[in-house]
Amino acid sequence: MRAVSTRVAVAFLLLASAHVASAQTADEVVEKSLTAVGGRTALAKLKSRSASGTITLSTPAGEIEGTIELLNAAPNKSRTLIKADLTALGAGQLVVDQRFNGTSGYVMDSLQGNRDMAGSQLDMLRNGGSFPHPFLTYKEMGTAAKLTGKEKVGEREAYLLVFEPTSGPVVRQYIDAETYLPLRTVVKFDVPQLGTEVEQTIDFLDYREVDGVKMPFRLRATSSVQNFTIALAKVEHNVQVDDTLFSKP
Repeated sequence: MRAVSTRVAVAFLLLASAHVASAQTADEVVEKSLTAVGGRTALAKLKSRSASGTITLSTPAGEIEGTIELLNAAPNKSRTLIKADLTALGAGQLVVDQRFNGTSGYVMDSLQGNRDMAGSQLDMLRNGGSFPHPFLTYKEMGTAAKLTGKEKVGEREAYLLVFEPTSGPVVRQYIDAETYLPLRTVVKFDVPQLGTEVEQTIDFLDYREVDGVKMPFRLRATSSVQNFTIALAKVEHNVQVDDTLFSKP
């Protein structure tokens, strides 16, 4: 009986040891994810990015396709320009030009009017939009990262990292447990134009390598307000950038 008890105790000890050995910290998942997308050295070589493609909006009148241009520059500047024909909805031409210069943001919107960005939308750009990758700088910005376990994203097992900034929305980031590529981001933020809080989910799909760095060429966004898909056709790095494109005109 004592021998049986000893074997059982040893088995539990080995099982516990195996669990500890396979356990990971948030820092380890972050580093493996950075390695998966190309590594710190490759990312450090990127000073700017220009990308363009199409955006498909899901509307009551069916899917409407438009164009999208994305511009980024280190350390944390971004511009998104969207154009679409909403005549089928009785809204005419849509042009949205969102600019962020690293500190302040401004939106030129043909439908809802021009406005300075504020609140949680501005906080998100300050906290999580660091180019070329937010995982490189989140600690410097005072954001805490927690690994809360694994969850399913479609058919994939994913590590769930929760990023808690000093101000602004908490971001839930799902990292593929096998490839360590980012699969999904979920965040809640206020939309002043609607007077409500919206939770948006963005799935990252169709990873391709550009200049030694893997990036998703397809993004699918879903929320209670608007669903859309972005399909990139062209991505270029270290292009010459006009800094005025990130600021309020």
